[in-house]
Amino acid sequence: MTESIVVATDGSEGASAAERCGIALAARLSARLSGVSVVEDRDVKAPGGDDLSVPGFPDGDLAAYHKARVDAVARRFSERARGENVEAGCDVASGAADDRIVERGQNADLIVLGRDGKSSSGRSILIGATVDSVIRKSTGSTLVVPTGATLGGPIVLGFDGSPGSRAAAHLAVELANGLGEAVHVFVDSKDKGRAVARFEEVRQLVGGLQVPVRETSSTLGRPDVKLVDTAREARAGLIVIGAYGRNRISDYFIGSNAASVVRTSPVGVVLAR
Repeated sequence: MTESIVVATDGSEGASAAERCGIALAARLSARLSGVSVVEDRDVKAPGGDDLSVPGFPDGDLAAYHKARVDAVARRFSERARGENVEAGCDVASGAADDRIVERGQNADLIVLGRDGKSSSGRSILIGATVDSVIRKSTGSTLVVPTGATLGGPIVLGFDGSPGSRAAAHLAVELANGLGEAVHVFVDSKDKGRAVARFEEVRQLVGGLQVPVRETSSTLGRPDVKLVDTAREARAGLIVIGAYGRNRISDYFIGSNAASVVRTSPVGVVLAR
């Protein structure tokens, strides 16, 4: 059950999308909500003069600015949550952002973070370094939200028969029942018989759904592209997939299809574990 949600925010436009989705999820699922905002060590270190004899920037002033900014981000998050009748505090931490976010999310059921950070405005096909690292280091499920995405619409479940996609199916059932949204099941297989077997398996996994289920399959093209296309056509609010697919090499690397879906999806992507 998704009973606790942690939202990572840095005050950027991308983080605002994560805040909105995280708050909306907590409200609709009656989940506990908290936030975390991090002052990174590299941000409070003054740049060097490069032997140009320019005046140095006082470290104390730089640290004070970033502390004031992160405090403002935390206040805004709490105020936004209260505006949706959700009580939530926001922790302020310092250090490496990915490590602090993963630490705060260890006891949560879901970490929510924006795909497009402060330095990636307008580059929707890229994924920020912090986001990528959090996805790799986290042992729980994560929701990655692109700038401009909102929560609302059917859930698209990508299923390939892997253990990760089975975890995704269970999470999709829970989210769909909690949100009252229909589910579109996407199965990709170049072999028709295998596709039939996967649909039979996933039907058993989603048997507890109280909402309509639609099935979609593809035998041509790249599965990551087809899955994102399915989400667009369904006007989906979320894509739910396993963090690791059938070709998983090691626990450290995220599956290539999952990574591509996260990078290109116009809606939030839940990576289930």
